[in-house]
Amino acid sequence: MDIRNIAIIAHVDHGKTTLTDALMRQTGAVSEGISMDSNALEQERGITIYSKNASLEYQGTKINIVDTPGHADFGSEVERVLRAIDSVLLVVDAQEGPMPQTRFVLKKSLELGLKPIVVINKIDKTAANPRRCEEQVLELFLELGANDEQINFPVVYAVGREGIAKQRLDDASSDLKPLLDAIVSHVAVASNAPADAAFKFQPFNLAYDNFLGRLAIGRVYEGTARTGQSVFVKKPDGVLRAGKIAKVFTFEGLRRVEIPKAKPGDIVMIAGIPDIYIGETVTTDEQAPALPAIAVDEPTIQLNLFVNNSPFAGREGKYVTSRQLRERLERELEVNVGLRVDFSRPDAFLISGRGELHIAILLENMRREGYELQVSQPQVIIHETDGARAEPFEEVIADVPSEYQGVVIEKLGARAFVLQHIANHGETVRLTLEGPTRGLLGYRNQFMTDTKGEGILSSRVIGFKPYAGEIKKRTVGSMASMVSGKVIGYSLWNLQLRGTLYISPGIDVYAGMVIGNTSKGEAMYVNPTKGRDLTNVRTASGDEAIVLYPPYELSIERGLEIMSDDEYLEITPVSVRLRKQFLTKQDEARARRGIA
Repeated sequence: MDIRNIAIIAHVDHGKTTLTDALMRQTGAVSEGISMDSNALEQERGITIYSKNASLEYQGTKINIVDTPGHADFGSEVERVLRAIDSVLLVVDAQEGPMPQTRFVLKKSLELGLKPIVVINKIDKTAANPRRCEEQVLELFLELGANDEQINFPVVYAVGREGIAKQRLDDASSDLKPLLDAIVSHVAVASNAPADAAFKFQPFNLAYDNFLGRLAIGRVYEGTARTGQSVFVKKPDGVLRAGKIAKVFTFEGLRRVEIPKAKPGDIVMIAGIPDIYIGETVTTDEQAPALPAIAVDEPTIQLNLFVNNSPFAGREGKYVTSRQLRERLERELEVNVGLRVDFSRPDAFLISGRGELHIAILLENMRREGYELQVSQPQVIIHETDGARAEPFEEVIADVPSEYQGVVIEKLGARAFVLQHIANHGETVRLTLEGPTRGLLGYRNQFMTDTKGEGILSSRVIGFKPYAGEIKKRTVGSMASMVSGKVIGYSLWNLQLRGTLYISPGIDVYAGMVIGNTSKGEAMYVNPTKGRDLTNVRTASGDEAIVLYPPYELSIERGLEIMSDDEYLEITPVSVRLRKQFLTKQDEARARRGIA
């Protein structure tokens, strides 16, 4: 049976996973209701976070499919997958056209010499314009330096949600066979290498099994993978160690199925090498050169992660010690190639990632596993060379109703972003701006408020550029509790006039915990536990009903956005809290005297 290896790539929310699910269902690879996005966080957020493998059979051909994330923060997941496949399905929304992550994933594909199949998806949307979208995609190919073969890309039009694909817009269609036919026609057979050649395999992903331990997912480039086979494992720098393959698995639908051997070109999972890492070369030839290393773009932001030492420390978490946090972060580094962790400091772990969401997903996973910790405000990574400072810059694309374009340009302009292009699409305006990543931190929530929830904001890192100078982003101050105790509704009723509250009546707070913000921008210490003074005299104001606005509930992402540089975000399996680094003014004064 011939093998075709493809990856599905796109900007976030352009329909990759929906299209993949429909392909799997229509070929009988999975039953109704089964989705590639099986992770709880993915289902809650409606986005793909982790790349996943699956396979289907069509007309005697096995098609291995890798579904990849669409968010720029998870670009490292995409980069390592592209090395193991032979073509990509580039999915583009017929209404939105190419977006920042479309450019990123296409650029990586073209650089590897892949010849994409373009899928113009969501052609049923009211404002869809497939012809214009196709022209924009062609312009993007030309802009990214595609060669003649790559520019001559096949196009398939689709409605992934309904499971329909067409070779031409006016064709009648009731299924995805036109897309499957395009894959079989345009994607090269996976490998013509002889099966008796020396075995060569490189993992691009890792998994874990309670019985088998670490599992490596990768492509068999040459030779045959066999159960019980003795192998050598080579690091990219040539360092060699011995190992043995205990089991070999292939993919049928979303299931892994054990097989005695796997032929060249197949994407398989092997067990038995407990210390295998992404990008290493597994081979039976001790003299064979290592396969090229899997390189990923460097991190752009960083923060410090600490043991939780707040007054509520240890109440809600199962894993609370520095040793436990270190072990968890070490495990994460084995599979998260876009993450960096500096373990050199005894009191903190310096975590570097591709963006706020990249780090927020790690923190969310840790809290759900029972970990308790606190983190500092995210900061961009500044490079200094010969006295010159450089910082990461991003291209931002904002699709907003025309009446909101002014406020968006104004707010981003104050954050050192420069308008590059503006285009009208009916009642929507597309703004393209460039500016420092530093200016974008903490802005997304403000953007949703300014556009009444109707705007779409996307960004991609475009590299390091000269430092853009000072940026004043924070216009609100922090409202912190000066006492410990249980929150009283009457007190919140008065405090909500000063700004936005993060808490509800009845919860416990401690001195130094941030309970809200102040609209005038000044920091304020308050008493949220104070009740109404009781007297024997009845007055109209004394009997007034208490009306409380719903609080602005903190999530990890919201907390990372709104926290100031003198605060920590406390994260437990139950709660997300903001707190001052120094819980009282006296603590802060003593610390300053100690530093001085």
